[in-house]
Amino acid sequence: MKSSIRRSCLNACITAGATVLTVGLCAAGAGADPASDQHQQQQLADIITHGLKNPAAHAIAGTGSACTSGSGAGSGNGSGNCYGGSGSSSGSSGGTSSDTVGYGPAQTSFLAGFGYGLLHPDVAPPGTNDWNCKPGAAHPEPVVLVHGTWENAYNNFAYASQPIHDAGYCVFTFDYGKSNVIQGGGLGSVLPGADGTGYIQDSAKQLAQFVDRVLAATGASKANLVAHSQGGPMSRWYLKFDNGAAKVHHLMTFGATNHGTTLDGIGALGRAINNLGLDVLGLVEIFVGHSGIQQTVGSDFINQLNAGGDTVPGVDYTVVGTRYDEVTTPYDLTFLKAGPGATVRNITLQDGCEQDVSDHLTLMYSPRVLSIILNTLDPARTPALTCSPNPWLVGGGGKL
Repeated sequence: MKSSIRRSCLNACITAGATVLTVGLCAAGAGADPASDQHQQQQLADIITHGLKNPAAHAIAGTGSACTSGSGAGSGNGSGNCYGGSGSSSGSSGGTSSDTVGYGPAQTSFLAGFGYGLLHPDVAPPGTNDWNCKPGAAHPEPVVLVHGTWENAYNNFAYASQPIHDAGYCVFTFDYGKSNVIQGGGLGSVLPGADGTGYIQDSAKQLAQFVDRVLAATGASKANLVAHSQGGPMSRWYLKFDNGAAKVHHLMTFGATNHGTTLDGIGALGRAINNLGLDVLGLVEIFVGHSGIQQTVGSDFINQLNAGGDTVPGVDYTVVGTRYDEVTTPYDLTFLKAGPGATVRNITLQDGCEQDVSDHLTLMYSPRVLSIILNTLDPARTPALTCSPNPWLVGGGGKL
């Protein structure tokens, strides 16, 4: 009887997690006009930017020490005293990273990659994690692939990894931010391989350790990072606060929540209500996890990440957004402004290629995105960008 109850509870959690994932990832339809709600979303984002935040409204916070230590539960009142100032503090921290085990096949469709990843959540995408790989003179810097929220190394990069390897690069990746429901990873974390849910600052430290391993194994002095979604701001935190700037040449981000997301207005509205003193994001965090709340516009994490400028000296940034992004909204919040000693190339994917209607998930299954990566790494070898259809949600030219 107890076993039956446990199975029923687990099935209920998985169903709820899948529902959350589906709602979050499919908020915009294939026929949606990408500009239709952008003005309203931007207005909400502007409200946050110009500051409704009232610190006094959150003065009844707990000490914050349990949150920052990573060992205890937060007070849940959204004080910003919790680690990362997520605007909420339900659950405890405790995210971890892990190496991949084995390899999965190459995929041309996100849906196929996601399905395979559910059954094999720990495998590596093809062409990665050869720890005996030594960079050649033509391409002396290894490439590190950084997945996004509720994704993993495999389903995020099963299309792009092998071609990058075949172009002559040592390619590496790992699974970070592994945090279960009890640790505050949200209901989505019950799905196999739904990683990237822990506090983003913890994940940045995991990235720092992984990059150090890659540099030690390859003998390279710097690496290039290719990051999707949360992987973008997480990598930027690593550059800014974890001594990553001296170890990274290029940072390429795709659909990154670099200035947060309104989640089609929902996140901005929730942030505005939170800042007026009613913690609605604490409830939402139960579903989307620590990292999900940290990526909403106006969060303390986003504000601290971008304080003093978007970039760090010595790093070149390539930033790609898609007009059909249903997760990072408005999509142009992803773009960065170059500061001293840095270069930034901001690219709207559809400029010059309207038939590529990649959404948030299918960005990393876009032939055009792959060509942008290869062009950034070696513009002489890949001087022109590919332009071909890439359907919303499915990706891979519509082939499963």
